Amino acid sequence: MGSSQKLNSDLAKERRKCTFSSLELTHLLDGGPRKTADRKAREKFFLEDPELRDRVPSEYLSHKEKYEEAIRKACLIFKKVQQLQEEGKGGMDNFREILGGQLGSAILGDGNPLTLHFVMFIPTIIGQGTFEQQGEWIQKAWNCNIIGTYAQTELGHGTFIRGLETTATYDVKSEEFILNSPSLTAYKWWPGGLGHSANYAVVVAQLYTQGQCHGIHPFIVQLRDQETHNPLPGIKIGEIGCKLGMNGTNNGYLGFENVRIPRSSLLMKNNKVLPDGTYVSSPSSKLTYGTMIFVRVVLVQDAATYLKKSVTIATRYSAVRRQCEMKPGEPETQILDYVTQQHKLFPNIATCFAFQYAANWIWDVYNDVSSQLETGKLDNLPELHATTCVLKSVSTADAALGVETCRLACGGHGYMTASNLPSTYGLVTAMCTYEGENTVLLLQTARFLIKMWQNQTNLSNLPTVRYLRTALDQKTPFQKNVEWIILVLQKTSASKIQLANSHINERIRKGQCSEEAWNNTSIELVEAADVHGRTFIVERFYESVKKTNVTPELRLVLDQLVQLYAVTQALKLSGYLLRFAELSGKDIESLQIWLEELLIAIRPNAVGLVDSFDFRDEVLASALGAYDGNVYERLFKAAQQSPLNAEPVNNSFNLYLKPFMKSNL
Repeated sequence: MGSSQKLNSDLAKERRKCTFSSLELTHLLDGGPRKTADRKAREKFFLEDPELRDRVPSEYLSHKEKYEEAIRKACLIFKKVQQLQEEGKGGMDNFREILGGQLGSAILGDGNPLTLHFVMFIPTIIGQGTFEQQGEWIQKAWNCNIIGTYAQTELGHGTFIRGLETTATYDVKSEEFILNSPSLTAYKWWPGGLGHSANYAVVVAQLYTQGQCHGIHPFIVQLRDQETHNPLPGIKIGEIGCKLGMNGTNNGYLGFENVRIPRSSLLMKNNKVLPDGTYVSSPSSKLTYGTMIFVRVVLVQDAATYLKKSVTIATRYSAVRRQCEMKPGEPETQILDYVTQQHKLFPNIATCFAFQYAANWIWDVYNDVSSQLETGKLDNLPELHATTCVLKSVSTADAALGVETCRLACGGHGYMTASNLPSTYGLVTAMCTYEGENTVLLLQTARFLIKMWQNQTNLSNLPTVRYLRTALDQKTPFQKNVEWIILVLQKTSASKIQLANSHINERIRKGQCSEEAWNNTSIELVEAADVHGRTFIVERFYESVKKTNVTPELRLVLDQLVQLYAVTQALKLSGYLLRFAELSGKDIESLQIWLEELLIAIRPNAVGLVDSFDFRDEVLASALGAYDGNVYERLFKAAQQSPLNAEPVNNSFNLYLKPFMKSNL
């Protein structure tokens, strides 16, 4: 964590006045001292390898050079992962960290071109392939004898995957599928690693057999020759170009022109095509979406991680940066002492914890439901789908806003690439659209909520929505505790769902078809889903901390964070609370005072809280957020790395500037 340089005196003072053990909190967040030690060992193993360090700061590389450097590092990373496996240190933690927003983004800050191979290609084969298909492909993929990606999104269709245009038509004579892209908008667009890295892909296409379309299905398709890496006949492939962020990810496009693949290329765990073309369907079409649910689960954790990095940078910088005199004649004030700065940062610190607890919960639920699916039990799949949709939407949207708030909180220096806040924002805001655009995902959750509202008989078995049975009956006079906030949020959420349902029915009675009524009520539906998601996160954060076994000093701080997150959400939704939960203007004023009291309470521990996230300087990669707090020295050092500073006079002076100035004499 630390630096060998002398600590900034303001930052050192902040650490001395911390009232709890940052190390205890680090262990809690990691899952225990052993897991902290394992994480640190992994970080040391990767981050202290000189071959994985930037030779030139990535912002000074061309687009082509960024990709080539990303591939160089990616290959080294997974060689090292294989080494860990050979030493008996393999496991999911290695992959989650090396591909996630902490260790992974420290080594490849602009994206890893092999991420989808491990996050989507392999999991899809496991989740959708038969035992025979898994036997054929998993070992090759796991050993990286082949490199895969997941090609679903198209130029013309993203979240609406039923509208995908790529076709896979079964030819009974040859027992092959023929893949085609019938239009430009049918070209696959966006898959990571597709541009120049992957030689195989899971391709999602509309399956046609015996003259009928059976909807989207996943196929394993070879894209490039395994020796030369040249595209195979009929494969139109390339990279999509520069983006706001993730420019090392090698996102690509892919088109097909009469590409033939064997019948066995269809992943047939859930749906089958027999040699004679007969289609055999699975008990649930939703099983096809398993990979996307998995990735959404991972994204909630990544949203928390990126926000943690940003609040660490901004909080440490705010302790070091001094600006203006709060009282005339006094020394310039640490900007962390300004309440407006605390209001930007402290609720985002609390949000990091809320998202982590939500991520832990949904990860456990995902694993439970996945085990149930293996036995054919589908009862809990709709709730899992709805919950991952809303958690992905709320966490990525709030993380993106939080990162941008942290950047603005750092003033002009936050605008510099050396702060690592602009590139972090580029990574986080991308999460708002991939694996389901957030508004569309909220509508998916809303559909589940409306269905549950209309049929409440089984709500007691569904933990995320059981509150709908009693929420409207709750009396909610103001109480200064989180339980009260949860009650008023639940009442508001239930009221929003009830009202949206009422408006849909009213529009249908007036002659609109159900689809029109749904669309015309969609603003309310999105709002209802969003409130439901925030209500759930507050409840999950509160319940998780209540069960936590920690020292009294740490419990006090965790309780303050739960309160701050809950109060912040209540104030954010104050208009709804006034309307649906019978709150008064005086209640809102009480919430505001409560918020201000919490900011004062958390202020002495702000730096200690972000220290507990335990980011190495290499992971933060920020001149503003390093552990030693030597902001200005690091900013100046970063400036010296600009290629323009390699010589005192740039050649453009003699070529253009000097002749221009002389011409005006």
